[in-house]
Amino acid sequence: MGVLRALAITQLFPNAVEPLFSPFNRQQFSALSKLCDLSVIAPVPWFPAAGAIAGGTRAGRLADLPKRGRVDDLDVANPRFLHVPKVGHWFSGPLYAAGLLPHVRKYRGKVDVVLGAWAYPDGWAAIALAKLLGVPAVIKLHGSDINVVAKMRGPRMWLRSLLPSAERVIAVSRRLGQEAVALGVDEQRVEVVFNGVDQSRFSPGDRGAARAALGVAKERRQILFVGNLLKSKGVADLLAAFENIAAKDELLDLALVGDGPQRAACEQLAARMPGRVRVAGAVPLSQVAQWMTACDVLSLPSWNEGTPNVVLEALSAGRRVVASDVGGIPDLLCTPELGEMVAARDRTQLAGALARAAGQKYDPAEVARLGGRGDWQQSARDLYAVLARAAAHPVSFEEPNLGQTAKSA
Repeated sequence: MGVLRALAITQLFPNAVEPLFSPFNRQQFSALSKLCDLSVIAPVPWFPAAGAIAGGTRAGRLADLPKRGRVDDLDVANPRFLHVPKVGHWFSGPLYAAGLLPHVRKYRGKVDVVLGAWAYPDGWAAIALAKLLGVPAVIKLHGSDINVVAKMRGPRMWLRSLLPSAERVIAVSRRLGQEAVALGVDEQRVEVVFNGVDQSRFSPGDRGAARAALGVAKERRQILFVGNLLKSKGVADLLAAFENIAAKDELLDLALVGDGPQRAACEQLAARMPGRVRVAGAVPLSQVAQWMTACDVLSLPSWNEGTPNVVLEALSAGRRVVASDVGGIPDLLCTPELGEMVAARDRTQLAGALARAAGQKYDPAEVARLGGRGDWQQSARDLYAVLARAAAHPVSFEEPNLGQTAKSA
């Protein structure tokens, strides 16, 4: 058999309008393209006059996005699918799948396996497309797609109808895999593939130099949050916990890197506590690494998670973590040297853990040694192996780099 031909389908992929979106899929798929012939379809939600009336919604922001783009060495198609605001979760799977129908003729006989990244609607539609193409489907679960979306009545009904027919289901944590089994997937078809870390960026570095570059005084102690500024990421909990302990520790600061609906609340706290709360907004991955190096502890008080890359990156950078005991986080913070876990939404526990962690001295090199995981190349090899088994394709990592000649999606 020749080179494995894979077709990835996901909305979680960067584009010209959202270049910083979904860095985990970008890095993993870029590495995967070095091992197989990979094409990517990243559908875009659309409804009539989306650009004129959608305001701040994603459909509005992406209304004028070209239907083709290039990300790293990958050609990416951005077809539209009909999105129904507010009640769209009841119909988004079938509507998403309908948007993929024009690709059936193009890929019939030219694809060995379809990879859907995000359970619903992406994964559900990927299974439907794979059935039309007569090839197996592999679905990659990330976290909120199962922990939140799949709890909704409509998506859960649709997922129960098709997810068990996937040849393989990939989870980024063991807990997430158990949730897939609860949806009817045979546990023998569930495999865990961890995300990777860009170790060229995230490794123990010079905290003093990073602080000087960011304007952080060397005597300060800094708590860092990196991610979408959402309630479900525990942002409001973090703000309240920090305000609680800041009065007792005048050297303690908070930095928030990211953007989202909770940004206004973050900026309000920054206005009340000038110089002690910084809201950096969304920044490139290289600057995320700089913020990691500068901080004393990273906090991720999410209400639900898969296996969050920001925790993997912090540990690889040698920084301890205070995070919620949810999803795959217990698999990462497996020893006290790496940090502390608290109950989700418990602001009192969070405040206590942050106060302890911010004042505790530790060896960054030891944190990186104990908590470090594989790089994106290893993650891509693990993903490739699952795709190859699903397609009954020989597993080989000596295949040529076809990333620049992959079929146009």
